[in-house]
Amino acid sequence: MDAHRHDGPVRRLAHPAFHRVIPTATGGAARPLALWRHGIRGALLAFALASTSGCAGRYVSPLPPPPYRAEVSATYDATWRALVRALAIQNVPVRAVARDSGVIASDDMISPIGVYADCGRVGEERIEGEALVSYTVFASAHGTSTDMQVNSKMRTQAHRRGGSGKLRATPVYQCASTGRFELNLLETVRELVKE
Repeated sequence: MDAHRHDGPVRRLAHPAFHRVIPTATGGAARPLALWRHGIRGALLAFALASTSGCAGRYVSPLPPPPYRAEVSATYDATWRALVRALAIQNVPVRAVARDSGVIASDDMISPIGVYADCGRVGEERIEGEALVSYTVFASAHGTSTDMQVNSKMRTQAHRRGGSGKLRATPVYQCASTGRFELNLLETVRELVKE
């Protein structure tokens, strides 16, 4: 018989949680199995409580909206000219223009967070500062009108938690469009095609 095996009756402790005793390999003092199990459970519970109570400092990202879509009641050529003018009026740096495929891509622009970009919050404090934003505009003829779609890509460049504190570059957070740029652009295009 192995020296480390316990062949006698199992001792019961006064507390019902301590229902089984495991003898040590050296024949020393016994260690209750249930106490060990409760120790692991307690540690896991403590970890879970600590991680959920730390939610006050967790990053909560904004919900990204779908691409902005609209219809302009003008021909493709008139809408395209108005779109190019509207981007120039809003001082948008253009990276690529492809009239045949109906695509205009802007270069990155710096925008205050909250104007064109929603960058979420950390805990209860909103992220403020500057965001890098870029847009891709798609236009396609649809009979006598033109369908337009604006896609956006945004991230923080220099940010802070709340309204005070030092701006910092890291960590970088992904942002979502507020829809203001897209709405302003399409309203400007609609006004310009009337001229």
